[in-house]
Amino acid sequence: FGSIDGDNAAAMRYTESRMTRIVSEMLRDVDKDTVDWVPNFDETLKEPSVLPTVIPTLLINGSEGIAVGMATKIPPHNLSEVVDGLVAFIDNPDISTEELMTHIPGPDFPTGAFILGVDGLKEAYLTGKGKITVRARAFVETTRQGREHIVVSELPYQVNKASLIEKIADLVRDKKIDGISDIRDESDKEGIRIVIETKRDAVPDVILNQLYKHTQLQDTFGIIMLALVNGVPRVMSLKEALQHFVDFRHEVVVRRTEYDLKQAEDKAHILEGLKIALDNIDEVIAIIRGSKDPTQAKEGLMNSFDLSERQAQAILDMRLQRLTGLEVEKVVEEYKATIQLIAHLKGILESRARRMEIIKNELLEIKDLYGDDRRTEIIPFSGDFSIEDMIAQEDMVITITHQGYIKRTPVSTYRSQRRGGRGIQGATSREEDFVEHLFIANTHDYILFFTDRGKCYWQKVYDLPQGGRATRGRAVVNLIGCEPGEHVEAFVNVNEFDDQHYIVMATRQGIVKKTVLSAYGHPRRGGIYAIDIRENDRLIEAKITNGDSDILLGTKEGKSIRFSENDIRPSGRKTMGVKGITLSSPSDEVVGMLVVKREGTILVATEKGYGKRTDLVQYRTQSRGGKGILTMRTTEKTGKLVAIMEVVDSDDLVVITDTGVLMRQPVSDIRTIGRVTQGVRLVRLDEGASIASISRVVKDDQQQASENPTGEQLSLNEGDPGEA
Repeated sequence: FGSIDGDNAAAMRYTESRMTRIVSEMLRDVDKDTVDWVPNFDETLKEPSVLPTVIPTLLINGSEGIAVGMATKIPPHNLSEVVDGLVAFIDNPDISTEELMTHIPGPDFPTGAFILGVDGLKEAYLTGKGKITVRARAFVETTRQGREHIVVSELPYQVNKASLIEKIADLVRDKKIDGISDIRDESDKEGIRIVIETKRDAVPDVILNQLYKHTQLQDTFGIIMLALVNGVPRVMSLKEALQHFVDFRHEVVVRRTEYDLKQAEDKAHILEGLKIALDNIDEVIAIIRGSKDPTQAKEGLMNSFDLSERQAQAILDMRLQRLTGLEVEKVVEEYKATIQLIAHLKGILESRARRMEIIKNELLEIKDLYGDDRRTEIIPFSGDFSIEDMIAQEDMVITITHQGYIKRTPVSTYRSQRRGGRGIQGATSREEDFVEHLFIANTHDYILFFTDRGKCYWQKVYDLPQGGRATRGRAVVNLIGCEPGEHVEAFVNVNEFDDQHYIVMATRQGIVKKTVLSAYGHPRRGGIYAIDIRENDRLIEAKITNGDSDILLGTKEGKSIRFSENDIRPSGRKTMGVKGITLSSPSDEVVGMLVVKREGTILVATEKGYGKRTDLVQYRTQSRGGKGILTMRTTEKTGKLVAIMEVVDSDDLVVITDTGVLMRQPVSDIRTIGRVTQGVRLVRLDEGASIASISRVVKDDQQQASENPTGEQLSLNEGDPGEA
């Protein structure tokens, strides 16, 4: 009641309304004693206790209400489909709910939209209770100017359009949804049209997914099929609801037939008396003329021809024109027709099969007169539906700058260069910002964000802003909503949260911690705690492990330690962890942690562009918490250690400077030497420049890159550097 924009319904004092033709079908045969009549509110009149409707209004119109201790919420259905279901039930009373759902697949809302999935429908139709997901019909439209915007043409049932638009505007104003530049309502008498303008660099499918998540563009509808059955509230399955309607129609047909039979028998009785009178017309006239009043005439007719009082009265009421020969024949024919009608009606009362056939034919007649096409489209699938089903799985390069800007870019963006080259621009450097992290992830993966304060946030890859190689991206803090002063330090690519993998973390002061991966599968808007951090400490790395790996820590002063992951006892999220390495001096700190998974070499690099590779076997396994061994001799010439990673000859190395210059070179060009050495020059830096980040690239092996759960490995196809 009311309107889709929230206008109030008419006041209760307005009792008149204009009804459509179909309403007459609800009143059909109401005058034939088909239903019981009860006193009205002030007992001055009587009204039918229920309408003898031919239309299954409870399912077609739906119903909603609440009382003490119970509530009902029956969705509307399509008339044609309900009739088909009733006909199928009449033909086969033992039909299963699954078979009924081939005729009645689900609700049909007047506002159209989509119903996502059939599991909730099956539950509701089997048990009488269930929950379904309803999603607006929306599509991306391209304007003549080449701009894209989202158009919503159908809304979920009972969603207030005005409130929906206001909610979207609030989300944009509060920066919970980015990428929307304008929203307007272009709805008219032709239908609903809500236009959502998107910004030039926005991805409409991602925005639409956010709108489904945060607004009533996607809503749930809880089905409770509760109705009064013989005055008793009952929750019914679909089959039970159809059964009760068929029983109701059967009772109406029986009472209507009994009423028609009584009327036909009364008519036959009168016609039989008229026929007797016409056969003896002269004697009848004589009796009437010889009587002093109508009462005497009536008694004379009753005594002379053995008539009932009603028959005698009908003869006295007969007009003289009935005495003509033609009228006499009409009476005879009418009498014969009435006798045939009586036989027909008795046959209906004696045969249930004939009564069910009548019910079925009347339903099919209603379908032919008023049936229409389904408006709500049902999308069948198992499980939860999301925008992921419409987003292609694609590997993306995730780029994060030092100042916390993130973006995703297709992998075909870089080309390989020889060692010592100047490189190409990997990202736009603004206000001395530079790219600090690169890794690859699938569009359907999760990215876990670990901050220096030990909190964890996550985001879907397809929700990240997409941009070219030279674009800056969007601030991570706006995506995940971390606290002021909090910095994201580690990023982990996760495909599925399970109990077979773990998150291993390391802090600047050498603390390590291990927690089962599934503990991070239920994030909150404000993030969740991953590790309890001391006041003077900060989280520097987090990686996924299989529970049986070796952990290698490297420090700024050139020390390292390798120990078994089994030395770290798994603990809950809000715990501090245990000591991984004892630092050699107060100024020393951990700069990197890696999970040893391959028989490769360990690469270390310093801030002034020096580095080397060392065989993994030279890093012997030690006990957790020791001081470690020397991994590189650091001097003023080399600078402090900035990176440590495991590589193989087939890898490429991406070196990123603090000015945003990116260089890619084969790892095989870097010489393998001993641990206690200074290393060789990896990259020739400009005056005052230093290395900000180094990432490993697997050459020509995208599949291997996408399967690396640590997010450290990167696979990039060769691309034209001029495309940026």
